[in-house]
Amino acid sequence: MSLAQVHYISTAPGDAEKTAGRFTAVGPGVSQALLAEIEPLVGYALPDGASHRPADAELRSLPQAFTYAALSDGSRLVGRTAPARGEGPAPVRFHAHAVHIPSGVPLPGDRLPVEAWRSPHWVSVTPVGGTLPDPLGALPPGPAPVREGLDDFAVSRGPWLAAVLADLRRASEEAPAGGPVVLVERQNADVARWLGLAAVTLPRESVERLTFTTYTRRPGSSALRVVGALPEDAAAAREAGLRVHVCADRPPVDGTPDMWARTAARVWRSRAPELFQEARELPGDPFAAGPLAVIALCNGVALGPEERAAAAGWAAERPYALDAERIGRLVEALASPGIDDRSGSEFDAVGRLFGALDGRCPASVTAPLAAMLVTEAVRGGNGSLELPRRDAFVGPDGEAIAGVLGPEILTELESGADGARPVARTVQLLRVARLLGVNGTELLPGVVDRLAPALLAEASEEPGPPAFAPALLELLDEQFDVRTALLGALDRTAPEDPGAVARFLERVALPFTGTQALPHLRMCAEVPGAMTTLGRDRTAVWHRVLRAAGLSPFAEPLVLRTAVGLVWEDRAPTVEEARMLLEAATSDAHRAAGTWARLVDAALGAPADTEDATALAHDLLQAFPQEIGGRERAALQLLDLCRDLRTGAPEPGWAEQVRTLRDRAEPLEPAVQERAFTALVERLLAPDRPGAELYDFVRSDDAELIAAYDRAARSEPTRARLRTHPAYAADCFTHWTAHPHAGAAWTTTAAALLDEVLRPAVRAMTAEAVAEVEETVGRTGSSGRAVAFRDWNRSSALGRLGRRIAGRVRRG
Repeated sequence: MSLAQVHYISTAPGDAEKTAGRFTAVGPGVSQALLAEIEPLVGYALPDGASHRPADAELRSLPQAFTYAALSDGSRLVGRTAPARGEGPAPVRFHAHAVHIPSGVPLPGDRLPVEAWRSPHWVSVTPVGGTLPDPLGALPPGPAPVREGLDDFAVSRGPWLAAVLADLRRASEEAPAGGPVVLVERQNADVARWLGLAAVTLPRESVERLTFTTYTRRPGSSALRVVGALPEDAAAAREAGLRVHVCADRPPVDGTPDMWARTAARVWRSRAPELFQEARELPGDPFAAGPLAVIALCNGVALGPEERAAAAGWAAERPYALDAERIGRLVEALASPGIDDRSGSEFDAVGRLFGALDGRCPASVTAPLAAMLVTEAVRGGNGSLELPRRDAFVGPDGEAIAGVLGPEILTELESGADGARPVARTVQLLRVARLLGVNGTELLPGVVDRLAPALLAEASEEPGPPAFAPALLELLDEQFDVRTALLGALDRTAPEDPGAVARFLERVALPFTGTQALPHLRMCAEVPGAMTTLGRDRTAVWHRVLRAAGLSPFAEPLVLRTAVGLVWEDRAPTVEEARMLLEAATSDAHRAAGTWARLVDAALGAPADTEDATALAHDLLQAFPQEIGGRERAALQLLDLCRDLRTGAPEPGWAEQVRTLRDRAEPLEPAVQERAFTALVERLLAPDRPGAELYDFVRSDDAELIAAYDRAARSEPTRARLRTHPAYAADCFTHWTAHPHAGAAWTTTAAALLDEVLRPAVRAMTAEAVAEVEETVGRTGSSGRAVAFRDWNRSSALGRLGRRIAGRVRRG
C-alpha cells in the first residue's frame, strides 16, 4: 500500500503569491493537473464572527473540514483542513493534510473514508523543510470506531432522520440529480456523524460513491455530493436551489415519502443498526422497504402501516427467503393485538402473505393471520380482502373466532340495511359466515331478496364489470344454497326491469346453466346475441328470446312481460308489432303480464298516417274493456270512432262525440287528435253528410275543429270536387251560407271559404255548370237561396268587369 501525502497552507497577507494558499509538500505521483483539482477541495474560509486573534480554546472550536472527493482520473482524496496558529499579520491560517488514493486502490484495511475522520495521522503543520516521509502504508482510524455514539446521535436527530437518509440515498446513486445535499449543524463533527450513519445504513458501493466535506462556506459551488454548513450559510444554500436540512433548527413538519428511509429511521431510533447488514443479506433491491421492514419487525422494531404492508407484500412474493423462525416472528409482529392503525393496503398485503404461506407453513403459524383477516372483513368492512380457506379455522381457534364474530355477522345480515349497504359488504359477510361455519339459513331468503336489486343498482352506476363481481362469483361458486336463492331472486326481479338484468348479465357472467328453470334470466342472457344476429327485426328477436325461456306465455304470462321489456325496453312497439303481440298471446296472458299497456301505447303513439292504428284501437277496446280506462280509453274510442267515420256508419251525434272524447282524453296525443279531426271534417265535407251533424259542428264554435275543417276545405281534393261537381258546389254554398248567426269562428271561416275556395271554383266552371249550380241551390233550398247565389255570383262577375275597366283606364 502506498498513499502519497499532500500538505497545503493558506497564504499570509503580504506574501508574493496572489493565491489563497500554496502546497508546502507533495508526495510522489501527484501531478500538477491533480493539484489544480485538489486546491479548491482543501480550501477553507473562517465562519462569520470568528475572532481575528482567537485564544487557544477558540481556535480549537473552529470547524474542521474533513473531505472525501473523487478526482478526474478515477483516483480519490481523503483529507482534513483545520485552522492553525499563524504568526505576524496572519494569526490564524489553515492547514490541509490529505492523502491521495490511486484508482482501484482501497483504503488501508479496506476501511471506508469516513472511518479516517478522527485518525491520529492528521497533522496541522507541514514537516520541517517540506520533506515528506515515505508514502503512507496505513491510515489508522480514530481512537474509537466510527459507530461509537451513533445510536444516541440518531435518536437526537429523530425528526430529521428519515428525510436526511432519503437524500443521502439519492446522493449515493451513480448519477444523482441536482447539487449537493446540505447538512446544517452547529458542530461540523455532527456532519461527520451523519456520514457515519450513512456508512452504516447504505450498502458499501453506495457509501463509496458518497463524496463529502464536513464544512464549507460555499455549498452552491461545491462539486461534492454531501456538504456540511453552519446555520448562517443555510439561507444562501436554499437560494441556490439545494436540498438543505437545518438540523440545528426547529424539527420539520412534513415527512418523507421514501418508505425505505422511514423504515431505516425507525431502526436507528430503536438502536438496532446491526439490522441493516442483516437486511442486505435478503434478496431484492437494497433500497426496497420490504426486506428492511421484515428484519425490523422480526426484531421487535415498531413500524407504521405502510412499512408493515411493505414487509407483508415482500414476504408474500418471496416466502422461500425466510426461515421458519423468521416467518413465525413476522406473523407475530403483523398480527400483534397492540396495533391499532392498520390500513386497507396493509390488510391486502397480509391477505397475500397468508395465501403464500397457506399450505407452506403449519396452520398454527398462519392462524393469527387468518383471524386478523376475517376480523377485519367483519369489523373493518374491507371488501377487497383475500379471505383464507375454510379449513384455516379448524379446531379450537376456529370455534373461538366464530364465537366472537358469528353473532355480529348474523345481526348485520338481519338488520335489513342491505339497501344502503354495498353489495361487496353483503357478499363478504356471507363468505365469512360460511368460512366460520355460522348458520344463517333462516336469514338467507331475506338477504338475497334485498341483495338482488342492490346488484342491479350498483352495476348500473359505472360501465364495465362492477368491482364486486369477482367476490360475488366466488361466493356463488362456494355456496350452492346462496347461488340457488340469489338466482331465483334475480329471476323474480327480471320481469320488473328486464333491461337492467340483461345489462347486468353482460357484465357479470352468472352461473345459471344448472337444473334451475330461471326462464327470465335465460331470456335476459339471450337478448344480446339475438339483437346482434337479427338486427332491427324486433319481431324475430322477440320470438327468439321467448323461445329461450322454455315456457309458453299461456302457461307463464310473465315471460311475455320479460320478452316485451327486453325487446321494447324504452319505446312502444309499432302498430304492426303490437298487432303481432296481440295475436301471439291471448288477452288473458297480456292481462296477467301487464303488457296490454304497451299495446295501448303503440296505438296512441302511432303516426297520424298509420292505417292500422284505428283497427288496433278497436281490438284493444274489445280485448281489455276493464283494464283500459280514463284518458287512454277516451283516446282509443276516438281512434275507433275515426274508423267508423271512414269505413262505416257511426252512431248519430258523432260530431259532438269527437269533441267529448277529445276533452276526456286530455292531454291528447297530437297524432290522435290530427287523425280524429281529419276523419271528422272529411266526413262533414262529404256529399252525403247528415245535416244535423254539420249543424251541431257549426253551433259548437270549436275553433280547433273549425280550423281543421277550413284546412280540409282548402285541400286540392275538395277544390277539384268543387270545380267538377256542380251539385257538390251547390251543397257547399248552401251550408256555408246557412248559418249567418253562428259563432265568430264559423262565420269568419265560412265567409273566407266562399270567397277564397268556392268563388275560384265557380269561376272555373262553364256557363252550363254555373246554371246547374244555381238550379241545384234553388231545388234543394228555396227560390230565395237561388236568388242569393245569383247575386253572389253576379257580384263576383261585376267585380271582374270593374277590375277590367279600371285596368283599361289606367292604361289609357
